[in-house]
Amino acid sequence: MPSRPTHSALFAAAFVRTPDGWSGAEVDLTNAEIADDLGDAVQEALGLNGDELTLLCVEVEDEWFAIVRYQDDAEPRAFLSDAHAAAGDGLGELFNELAGVLVPEKESDLGIRPAGDFELLGDLGVSAEELLELSMEEGVLPADTLSVIAEKLSFADELDRLH
Repeated sequence: MPSRPTHSALFAAAFVRTPDGWSGAEVDLTNAEIADDLGDAVQEALGLNGDELTLLCVEVEDEWFAIVRYQDDAEPRAFLSDAHAAAGDGLGELFNELAGVLVPEKESDLGIRPAGDFELLGDLGVSAEELLELSMEEGVLPADTLSVIAEKLSFADELDRLH
């Protein structure tokens, strides 16, 4: 299995939408070995019963980010800012799996390749086009992109508190 990012190079937090707004908690993904482990870690971090709308936001080494949407009993929906960069480590492989992405042998000249469910935030206020545009903006770090998304979805204060 490819190497994992070091703990200091990884930020993972989950946010649950409640009637009072969004609430967040850091998520420990250290022991995630299969894609289902990601959802289990989110439920444990937030103390959920499984019916809530929850977003897992992950940023790795200023190289890529992922957002996974969990809601009710539906299959998780995932978006990766760069599937090829994510393919470089074990955790990224789990996100690629959730997003249904099969990445061919890594090629450095391909540039940024967003992948997964581009519509996962559409009903919350970030269209597929906007998500793609934010992900591919040159010179912008993944953490900054996540901050913009959090601002648009009204959980920026919770993200700032955790990051």
